[in-house]
Amino acid sequence: MQTVIETIVCVLLLVGSLFTLIGAVGLARLPDFFMRLHGPTKSTTLGVGGIVLASVVYFSAHDNFASLHELLIPAFLFLTAPISAHMLAKAGIQQRVPLSGATRGRPPVTGACAERGDTGELLERREE
Repeated sequence: MQTVIETIVCVLLLVGSLFTLIGAVGLARLPDFFMRLHGPTKSTTLGVGGIVLASVVYFSAHDNFASLHELLIPAFLFLTAPISAHMLAKAGIQQRVPLSGATRGRPPVTGACAERGDTGELLERREE
């Protein structure tokens, strides 16, 4: 039984570490600000979730009772990561950070466009 639990913990640690590594590589290699937001907010959140879940499984089996207080870490992370990414994206739009040509879905050009929900590219197409 102990070998099964250790195997589960090892798999969860490897999967969590892989997601975290992918997020870190994405943060370093993606070309612009808006694309770089996806690395830390998506895959790194899953990576931390896998690592904490491995910790819950290990200490629950080791101490013979459920160690559920560790679940607060991913709960707060899952709540705060999307909110902080949204705030960073809005700040990037407001500061007009430069975009890569590979970025799909351009942010609004002006505040008036942002209220209507369309981008400058869509506005130009409607006028043609």
